[in-house]
Amino acid sequence: MRPDDSEGTGAHRHPSSLAKPAAGFAHPSERMLANLLTLYGVAWRYEPVEFPLAWDDSGRAIRGFRPDFYLPEHQLFVELTVSEQRLVTKKNHKVRAFRSLYPELDLVVVYQRQFRALLARHDLKALRLDAA
Repeated sequence: MRPDDSEGTGAHRHPSSLAKPAAGFAHPSERMLANLLTLYGVAWRYEPVEFPLAWDDSGRAIRGFRPDFYLPEHQLFVELTVSEQRLVTKKNHKVRAFRSLYPELDLVVVYQRQFRALLARHDLKALRLDAA
């Protein structure tokens, strides 16, 4: 998946700020991370699978967790969490449940502070990360 430089300003724009790839991202930070992964040649898939975390009495999934990215060459799921702390606490509960139910799968959670540091390393302006 490659960013689309449809605005034609390529040479003066950082690749992670280019137009959104085909995947419909839930937050601009996800688009930026996807574009940074692409910039570094890391293959990724956006929200490819949802993992059930709870089931009703008939065995039907009633709660799930869908990590933001899967990096197939690294067999790694990535969850980007740039929300305010009260929402991060809820997300961390899902992450703990995921790790308990699927211990064979690798998951990295990237928090707001880490993501801001990544943006700074690439000399990118910080987004308003708490916007949904």
